[in-house]
Amino acid sequence: MQVVTRELLAQITSEALQSPRLRKNHNIHASDQSRCHRLLNAIEPASYIRPHRHLDPEKDEGFILMKGRLGVVLFADNGVVTETVLLSQASGNLAADVPHGVYHTAISLETGTLFYESKAGPYLPLTVDEAAFWAPAEGDPVACVYLEQLRTLFDQDV
Repeated sequence: MQVVTRELLAQITSEALQSPRLRKNHNIHASDQSRCHRLLNAIEPASYIRPHRHLDPEKDEGFILMKGRLGVVLFADNGVVTETVLLSQASGNLAADVPHGVYHTAISLETGTLFYESKAGPYLPLTVDEAAFWAPAEGDPVACVYLEQLRTLFDQDV
């Protein structure tokens, strides 16, 4: 049995802070080939996850907040924001499930944010049709600007 402890959360958060991408995942599933992926994901506010979707009908994606504040954003196929939710202890929203085929991203709104993620495996890199063509790629200089624009969607949720 694997047990998630406060010490493990602190360790993953520390690793995220030291990572160039400012995030770190800790897999609970055995391998990338596992049919069910379960992982802890530590993410810092300056970390950018390019909006994407999972086209496989088995790849709905679930997030359960464990620490911090996480903004989840859903988009139409053309990049227009269709829905947002703030996951936080204060808001009372603690989990979200994103259906397959829907563009989405997650944004850390507080240092030390950490969530439990689950989706079907196996792991496969995103295809061209799954990465949002209308959003900057990770590492693109305008990604920081885009991330800040997305962050403003949650300004009233302080």
